[in-house]
Amino acid sequence: MTSRLTVEDLTLAEAVARHGSVGAAAKELLTTQPSASRRLAALERRLGVRLFERDTTGARPTPAGRELARQAARLLAEIDALPDQVLAATSTRSLSVGTIQALAPMVFTALSVELDDVTVHPEVDHGPVLIQQVHDGLLDAAVVTIVDQTTVPRGLHRTVLGISPLVLVLPDGAPPLTAGRRPFAGRPVLYSTFDRTGEAVRQRLSALGALPMPAPTIEAGLRIARHRRLCAVVPELAAHWYLAPGDRIRPSPVSGEVSLSLVARPPGSPVAADALERITAHVLGAAPAVPGNDACQG
Repeated sequence: MTSRLTVEDLTLAEAVARHGSVGAAAKELLTTQPSASRRLAALERRLGVRLFERDTTGARPTPAGRELARQAARLLAEIDALPDQVLAATSTRSLSVGTIQALAPMVFTALSVELDDVTVHPEVDHGPVLIQQVHDGLLDAAVVTIVDQTTVPRGLHRTVLGISPLVLVLPDGAPPLTAGRRPFAGRPVLYSTFDRTGEAVRQRLSALGALPMPAPTIEAGLRIARHRRLCAVVPELAAHWYLAPGDRIRPSPVSGEVSLSLVARPPGSPVAADALERITAHVLGAAPAVPGNDACQG
């Protein structure tokens, strides 16, 4: 016998708790007191717990009964609101979009700004999970950075949104770098990317004399870099999104870039081309890195 509750179970428990009487609850529910009593007893047997202490003065909920009545009231209110929510969904545009944790602040802010007439349902997960959810029809689209680093199910539409090169962030107070082939010469350097190239970046930093330190997240890495006056290597878009007073953004002596892609089901992007272009510009940021070869000069 299943212990799954029905709407009728929730309605009965909530009414008995509210009225403090099986008879009054039965009258509200347009049934008889004996019938309501039998249904309540059957519910208690299924749950294996006493819900109400009943005598000639009424029905008093036990701790289990109070909790059931509280949750029942909440669930019944949600059920009552469901028809209006369904109707509202047919009259407003909605879009379910997923992205990775590191990109979530940029992507969902851009969507909110550029698609203010669309209800966006956000999803945050790992790139491969999001791509599979698009394939399964659970998401309309996903903004990811690993399209070229993972297997994308056949039939999905892939659009390269843009490229963000790695840059060097020198916080206020960070000492100048050393000139020459090993500009990082024994210095700790924080690094983080949005994709799976972290190990390659670590090796390139080591070759330049650095003591590479992987950041837990890009935002945390930049905060740590400012606190400890260390330099950090991150994608340019992150450097601009998390820019703080005193930060200097320079071209990175470590090669690398992050490619942002939109993955969607055919026939392609669920967002109009002009809106997608604005969203991409918003995510990537308009300010370019300072040009020139001064990364080793501080």
